[in-house]
Amino acid sequence: MNKPYFYYLPDNLIANTPSTPRDHSKLLQINRLTGKLFHHHFYDLPDLLNPTDVLVFNNTKVFPARLHGVKTTGGKVEVLLLKKLENDLWHVISHPGIKPGQIINFSSEVSAQVVTDHSLKLSAGSFQTLSKIGHTPLPPYIHSSQKEAVLRKQYQTVYAKSQGSAAAPTAGLHFTNRLLGQLEDRHIQTEFLTLHVGLGTFKPPTPDQLASGHLHSEWFTLSSQTAARLNLAKSQGRRVIAVGTTTTRVLESCADTSGLLTPQSGETDIFIKPPYKFKFVDGLITNFHLPGSSLIMLVSAFSSWEIIQKAYQQAIAKNYRFYSFGDACLIT
Repeated sequence: MNKPYFYYLPDNLIANTPSTPRDHSKLLQINRLTGKLFHHHFYDLPDLLNPTDVLVFNNTKVFPARLHGVKTTGGKVEVLLLKKLENDLWHVISHPGIKPGQIINFSSEVSAQVVTDHSLKLSAGSFQTLSKIGHTPLPPYIHSSQKEAVLRKQYQTVYAKSQGSAAAPTAGLHFTNRLLGQLEDRHIQTEFLTLHVGLGTFKPPTPDQLASGHLHSEWFTLSSQTAARLNLAKSQGRRVIAVGTTTTRVLESCADTSGLLTPQSGETDIFIKPPYKFKFVDGLITNFHLPGSSLIMLVSAFSSWEIIQKAYQQAIAKNYRFYSFGDACLIT
């Protein structure tokens, strides 16, 4: 298939379970300028980095955003909480659809009133309550028979801290506490920011998004202390390597034209696609992305579609595993 950002992937290469241990996944190292490829495992990462490199992580935490409920008419409904708008009002998608005024019962203690076709107000919407009644919001291409308690651990980074994501920042799933300790032993600087990941991350961009140059909006925060340390690292000529496309979106959203970060909290709808010129990020750790997605456009902007396409073809030939629970790339 010659269409840009699309490729054929055999179904058997879609990972339904993560590698065990996490850092035993494969790691494809890609030179973003020459396209030269090197095959490793993720636990090799400390040996592939320079001691002066800085790794930046997204410490968002996935919450049990998938709810199963019953309408007062008796019909069953599945609701996915995407973003908290205010108090207990949530932006949602549902199957089947919902209509304003409907009441949905999720448990004996929790119900919701539908406000619009894509929002509802929960009677009790704290993360503590949701942890009791909700389910892990796995992407639709993952078919897992694991118990909920196992999935909650698998679909969460070991450093997750700030609740609010309806999807995991999947590049971070490969890190173990042991691997983080090895990075610390080698004095490789690590920094953290937060972006709450929505489901828009999996969808192909719409014609309107392609035309406007703006994607779905996601909430983020970059502290003044983190921004200052990263600006200092850049001024010293050190490489800043983003762990994941979500981290990349924050750093590029906060960087000005001179390449300086400004600390911010708010929403970003940045759409990174060719011929975007990166202002801050020097390297990227990321998984293998869905054909036609905004994420494969982002990695193509960081390198080129020609190089990414060849790398993906090589990964398929060598039975790399794809998508959220799959293997990873290190692009520098």
